[in-house]
Amino acid sequence: MKIVMVHPHDIYSAQEPWTIRIIEIAKQFKKKGHEVKLIYFPLPKKERGLVNKKVKEIETIPFSRRSYHLFKNIKRFQKYAKWADIIHFQKCFANAALPALFGAYKYKKHIHYDWDDWEYEIYNFSPPSKLFGFYINTMEKIIPKLVDTMSVASHKLKELAIKRGFPKNKIIMAHVCVDLNKFNPNIKSNLRKKHNLKKNVILYLGQLHGGQYAELVIRAYPLIKNKLNDTSLLVVGGGSDLKRLKTIASSLDLDDVIFTGFVSREDVPRYMNVADVAIASFEKNKITEAKSPLKIVEYMGSGKAIVASNVGEVSNMIGDAGILVEPGNAKKIADATIKILKSKKLKTKLEKQARKRAVEKFSWEVTASNILSAYKMALKRNL
Repeated sequence: MKIVMVHPHDIYSAQEPWTIRIIEIAKQFKKKGHEVKLIYFPLPKKERGLVNKKVKEIETIPFSRRSYHLFKNIKRFQKYAKWADIIHFQKCFANAALPALFGAYKYKKHIHYDWDDWEYEIYNFSPPSKLFGFYINTMEKIIPKLVDTMSVASHKLKELAIKRGFPKNKIIMAHVCVDLNKFNPNIKSNLRKKHNLKKNVILYLGQLHGGQYAELVIRAYPLIKNKLNDTSLLVVGGGSDLKRLKTIASSLDLDDVIFTGFVSREDVPRYMNVADVAIASFEKNKITEAKSPLKIVEYMGSGKAIVASNVGEVSNMIGDAGILVEPGNAKKIADATIKILKSKKLKTKLEKQARKRAVEKFSWEVTASNILSAYKMALKRNL
């Protein structure tokens, strides 16, 4: 098949790490013998920050991100729509969705929507503009009425799609997954020495912005230090919430919390492998109920003992490969982390189970195969 894939964000900027999903799925399509072109929208040079290495396995094509280039992008996309058998786009934002939809309709091509997050609820966490929120909500409601097939990253999104009238038999489950070669327990790292880390290292990995909950780990940290003083907290990631989190750490007299800021995609596994316990902390709300958190599968692939808030897809993902705790509860996070650090036997058991579960259930090959099955089903029925 000839597949053109579209993502509204910058696949090369470390500031938009969620683009890893479309990159990995595209690579798997290529491995399976399909022709793939991936269209993305780079940030302006001054905003890109740390840039990841070029994706060599597939053809990547930058489109203009400026809003006034929308009609130009729609026109430019036509040649890719004409070439493709399948048009696949991720997320509801107009810069990617509208060129994909116009192209599909003009050339009568199958169009597939990959719904990985409830974008309206994420934006609603701290909305600077009610008008922009209305636009996102409208797009997420309209798109299911315009596409042929859909993949979803969580059961909550599947329920929402069905509630909005999308046929159940045209929805494919497609959890986030992990590159098991990049994320594995044998990655070498000198980061303990570089950051002067103590005996026990607690890791929080992820974006630091609205709808993320690193604050819970920071508030759990002093409770852990009271029991196990020889401990370091490593917060890997950047975002708009970083300044506030540093202020919270300072207010708690936690001058030893290590905030790395954004790190390159290539360095993430190295940071992962210095951890003794990896934390996936969440509150319970509409955002987290719909999430399929990438950090969890990357923790599992790296063979880490995990403490995670039990909300949404988290329990389905972790199974017996970690300790689940009450959402929004810093003390429960601290108690579970202390329990693991005090028991070498438990820690080793969880590490082995995490890697095993990642290998068996969370390879990108599985998600790519699921999405391909939707394409094939649709093409066979001439949708």
